[in-house]
Amino acid sequence: MSFLRNRYAQAVTVILLLQAIAFYAVASRPEHVPPVPPLGRFPAVIGAWTMTQDIPIEKEVLDLLKADDTLNRVYVDPAKRALVTLYIAYFKTQRYGQSPHSPKNCLPGSGWEPVEVGISSLAVPGWDAPIAINRYVVEHGEEKSVTFYWYQSHKRVIATEYAAKFWAVADSIRYHRSDTALVRVIAPVRNNDIARATATGLDFIQALFPELDARMPL
Repeated sequence: MSFLRNRYAQAVTVILLLQAIAFYAVASRPEHVPPVPPLGRFPAVIGAWTMTQDIPIEKEVLDLLKADDTLNRVYVDPAKRALVTLYIAYFKTQRYGQSPHSPKNCLPGSGWEPVEVGISSLAVPGWDAPIAINRYVVEHGEEKSVTFYWYQSHKRVIATEYAAKFWAVADSIRYHRSDTALVRVIAPVRNNDIARATATGLDFIQALFPELDARMPL
């Protein structure tokens, strides 16, 4: 019984129950899959930032991700001598087992260990309230970077994996859709200046958001 009083166990139980309810509620109904332009059409210039590299994702990784569309690019701001990597994975549906892989799990698997974990609040153009996104400072040997990520769908930005699962179920029931995107921005840390890397990442996200928001289906 002590297990049932554990908050983590309670959250997992609620999620599993909601997923079961959603499966029986919507499995027999066709899902609405809104049209989305290919991520390959994402602009090469975003504010002061210019794409310098479009990095292909290996087939083995794509097979594991099971995303319907992906983007993996490097953008630079020459004036500020700043660089970021932008990764987006878009899923038309999560009904058949496809879902974003959390960077919280993927980063350690690729050798990057978190040294700081938290949530950043950021005012972005076109939104009345600041958005909340994950902020991780990670290191691999002598290298460090600041990683931001969040889940985004129709006028909703979600930081936590639990909330993302909840809204996927809720939207499946209410709107017969479960499309979502995982967005990740990485800013390398130079000269051990974590504050500057954090500011670089947030600056890029503010420039990125109108373009991203315009491409997410309502």
